[in-house]
Amino acid sequence: MVSLSYQHLRKIQATRRVILCISLPYFLVVFHTIMMNFINKVLCHFESCFSRKASFGWFVTITLGLMLRSDKLGITSVIRDLALCPGCYGSMIHFFRSSSWSLENLRLRWFSAVKEYSPLYQEGGFHVLVGDGVKQSKEGRRMPGVKKLFQESENSAKPEYIHGHMFGGLGILAGNERSWACIPLSIRLHDGLQAAREWKDAAVSSSSHVIQMVEDAYQAALTFGDSLLLLDRYFLTVPALERLQSLNSSGDIRMEIVTKAKKSAVAYEKPGPRKSRRGRPPRKGAAVHLKEAFLSRKEEFQDAEIELYGRKESIRYLCLDLLWGQKLYQQLRFVLVEMNGIQSILVSTSLELEPLSVIRLYSYRFRIECTFRELKQQTGAFCYHFWSKHMPKLSYYQKKEEASPLEKVVEEKEHSNILKTVRAIEVHMVLSCAAMGILQSLSILMSGEFSPGQFRYQRTPSKGRVSEAALMAYMRKYFFLFTEKHPELQITQIIRNQQDTSGTYEDSLAS
Repeated sequence: MVSLSYQHLRKIQATRRVILCISLPYFLVVFHTIMMNFINKVLCHFESCFSRKASFGWFVTITLGLMLRSDKLGITSVIRDLALCPGCYGSMIHFFRSSSWSLENLRLRWFSAVKEYSPLYQEGGFHVLVGDGVKQSKEGRRMPGVKKLFQESENSAKPEYIHGHMFGGLGILAGNERSWACIPLSIRLHDGLQAAREWKDAAVSSSSHVIQMVEDAYQAALTFGDSLLLLDRYFLTVPALERLQSLNSSGDIRMEIVTKAKKSAVAYEKPGPRKSRRGRPPRKGAAVHLKEAFLSRKEEFQDAEIELYGRKESIRYLCLDLLWGQKLYQQLRFVLVEMNGIQSILVSTSLELEPLSVIRLYSYRFRIECTFRELKQQTGAFCYHFWSKHMPKLSYYQKKEEASPLEKVVEEKEHSNILKTVRAIEVHMVLSCAAMGILQSLSILMSGEFSPGQFRYQRTPSKGRVSEAALMAYMRKYFFLFTEKHPELQITQIIRNQQDTSGTYEDSLAS
């Protein structure tokens, strides 16, 4: 039996791909030219974040690898799909923990890249941000931030409690009603690290998940401008509204929240005129049980037709401006909606939004769930395996009153190594957001130009844009031809240098 060297295997693989791609239809030639130029332009936008060319090269390599990886078996999938030298593995792993560049600068640079190159959607001059929490099960006992989490889900296949990471995800709407996408902006750890907030150089917030979500969204709004933030009903709390007020009053950027209230929510009317001059003036009026208003104010509801989730729906709605929040009593706009026998109470901190706009905007919130699904299933954003031997072993049977594993770490060197592991996790999330955002932007920009069937056979053809999975399959099939036809691009030169440092790249493409 003849054993082939790694170089021979790469030659065979590259030759097969070139032979398969010799004759391309004209529409594919046009598309891959547009696609490669767009990817090169977006990735080169990050070059100023790195003081060393090697670090920028690894950023480009890993991001491209995440865009066309065929499996989710860690960083080695990037090496296989890009046909990189096996010796690259150590340098790639070091990139995630490197301190020669700033993670925060990379995240802000991604915000500016999305603003400049992505076809963003606006509602009355406001960009539309979408936020939600996502929990990822992790069995690693030496992973920092892993803790016991409760899952609220109607899916019986999901366990009630898991051990894993709690993330706060933020995205921005792009496209139009026919081809929506929620481009991921940032996914950050929001829980499990509170015990490390006193450590040196530990950028760990002591705020709750709800407040961190508002802060993350406002940080993005500083780049995009005035914004609307779509949130689930879990985020309608007094601390979140107070934090939003303080952020809006501290700068020129304005951010408003559109969310949903619980059925048991109680609001208050404005206080009436004072009956006497003695005592403190009242801050609230009569209580309004919003669930009961569906019956008590039935005659005040209006009928309307609106497009929700891609089809026309007949609804009944009632708009009420009421005070809400114990000891806060902020005036909010409540929109009571009834559709197909289902009753919902929507809320907006902006009193200028039309009721139908509030209803339509909240229907867009579900797009971030689709983004989470694509991040999990396509780019493998949550398939990371970063851990540290300095992390005390997690006990699955730990009680609430027991100290967390991070509190047992006392050495400063151990603190530093654990924080580097946390950084590696968040770097992986930033790169995954960039990879998915580039795919989604390409899909929207080319929407209407090509049909999904031209890229990949689908049992149920999409009526809108080409899916992220179809684009990834297309890139895996033709990527080596792209690099051969566009040798002048910076990303092509970077990938070629990582593929073969001995200068035999041309031989590997010889037929």
